[in-house]
Amino acid sequence: MPYVERGSGPLLLFVHGSLCDYRYWQPQLAGLAARYRCVAVSLTHYWPIAPLPSTVPFSWSRHADELAQFLERLGGGPAHVVAHSRGGAVAFQLAARHPQHLRTLTLADPGGPLWAPGEREGTFPDTVNPLRARAAQLVEQGDLEAGLQLFVDSVSRVGSWAKSPSAFRAMAIDNALTLPLQFQDPLPAYTREAAWSLRCRSMLIDGEKSPELFRRNVGMLEGWLPDVRRHTIRGASHGMNLAHPSAFNRHIDEFIRDGD
Repeated sequence: MPYVERGSGPLLLFVHGSLCDYRYWQPQLAGLAARYRCVAVSLTHYWPIAPLPSTVPFSWSRHADELAQFLERLGGGPAHVVAHSRGGAVAFQLAARHPQHLRTLTLADPGGPLWAPGEREGTFPDTVNPLRARAAQLVEQGDLEAGLQLFVDSVSRVGSWAKSPSAFRAMAIDNALTLPLQFQDPLPAYTREAAWSLRCRSMLIDGEKSPELFRRNVGMLEGWLPDVRRHTIRGASHGMNLAHPSAFNRHIDEFIRDGD
């Protein structure tokens, strides 16, 4: 598993979301390496080792287990795990399946469906799947710019793709072919039972302007997780760690230090 590492101290593992890779966490490595051993990974099928042959499955389940294998081989003891968007769903499964590898879990705008009491099993809002399916279709047809714009604007705010820094757009283009793959591998639903089973301290971070899909996930998980705190970053949308790195990093640092 490709990764970058900076600093020394308690182990802090960063897990990216859709269209991203270890480059996504540069502001966190720059801001937190003075106090922590910061490690950011690129999940299987993402840059820089991509594309992979179709015989290598693209799977959230595989990603969760691979993170556990990575932490076991890396050494440094249980990690403080920070994950964003789709990576939040992967890290949630890592915590459920391999609790021995986590000291804390931070989920920033965690992606994936909810299965709340009285609702259909693991459903997204009705507008989400058709829109994202169209984005994946555009990518498969070779219209990367249109597909990425549609997807990024849907998970943040309209106009976000056009306003994104060139480095982010380059990273998304490098990982564009993972978009169709992830829609063939739907994320599992968060449930109250699974959340209540987690025994590590948890933190939830959302943006004040994040789409309702993510804010709903954060709100529900806040009521389900047994030992949790929540922060909302003012003025931020889905990419809050990039747009507001000082606030994001401060929440991470304070959360970890409060438990030591």
